[in-house]
Formats: sequence, structure tokens, C-alpha cells
Amino acid sequence: MKVTSSAIVNGVFEDKYGKRGELNALGMPTYSIPVKIEDAPAGTKSYALVLDDKDAFPVSGGFVWVHWVAANIQRDELQENESQTAKDFVQGVNSWLSIQGGSHPAESCSYYGGMAPPDAPHIYELRVYALDTVLDLKPGFYMNEMFRQMEGHVLEEVVIKGEYKN
Repeated sequence: MKVTSSAIVNGVFEDKYGKRGELNALGMPTYSIPVKIEDAPAGTKSYALVLDDKDAFPVSGGFVWVHWVAANIQRDELQENESQTAKDFVQGVNSWLSIQGGSHPAESCSYYGGMAPPDAPHIYELRVYALDTVLDLKPGFYMNEMFRQMEGHVLEEVVIKGEYKN
């Protein structure tokens, strides 16, 4: 399986996908990255994805920052800024829900919540999972719920990385 995103240019995420892009009323970047999936393994029924920032650990109070979690994607391409409008896949809460993120309501955090490194450039990892099933998840699910349901159903996983400047 091959996963690409035109949001990453020469190893760097373009500004518009993070804190120098569109922000909602809560100050959360919401302009989501495009994702293209090719050559999925036989038997793929859906995709799940996680976009996270492991470099956030020292500045977030000790946890990886989750920017986007989505499941039951049944097409090979997500357009940029589609997280706010797409109705054909389900999205879980991101870390903007946390105390460090401002304790925003779950409804406001169940979408793409873009990159905003406070201290230095961070590396962001997009993990895409090809699954042999569709998961039983509702909007606003927690990432751990998705991973529990994915167990035994992952056909392939691909990770792509990009930096976002602070």
C-alpha cells in the first residue's frame, strides 16, 4: 500500500494545515490535509488513520498529541479541508479536547485539529491502516476504542512523516 499527501512538500507540511492556516473560533487549526491511498491490499473494506505528534510529549504534560483520528473511510482519497464537511466516514476526538488543548467540547474536537508546535519544529506522523472490516464507532469516539476494534483486522499499515515549523 502506498500513502501520500500533497500537504507535505520536501518533507515539510505546508503552513495552511496548521497554526498559520485557518483557525476556528476556539483557536484550533481546522484545514485538514489531503490523503491519497494506492495499491490497497486485497480484502480491504475500510481505512482508519491517525495523525499525531510524538514531539509534543515534553511540552504537553507527558503525552503524544493526537491531531486527527478517523475510521470507516471507504474511498482512496480525502481532499484537503474535507474533515469539516465529509459525512461518509467517522471521526474521533483529537487532543484539543484535553486540558492542555483548552478543554474544548467533544463536538468541536471530533475533526482534524491541526499542527501548532509551541517550542520547536515537530515531526508529525500520519498512520493509515487498511482494514478487513468496517468498525462500529460513533462520531467523537476515543482513539483507544478504534484500536481495540482494529485488533486482528489490520491488513497493512503505512506511516508517512512531515515536519511543521513552530
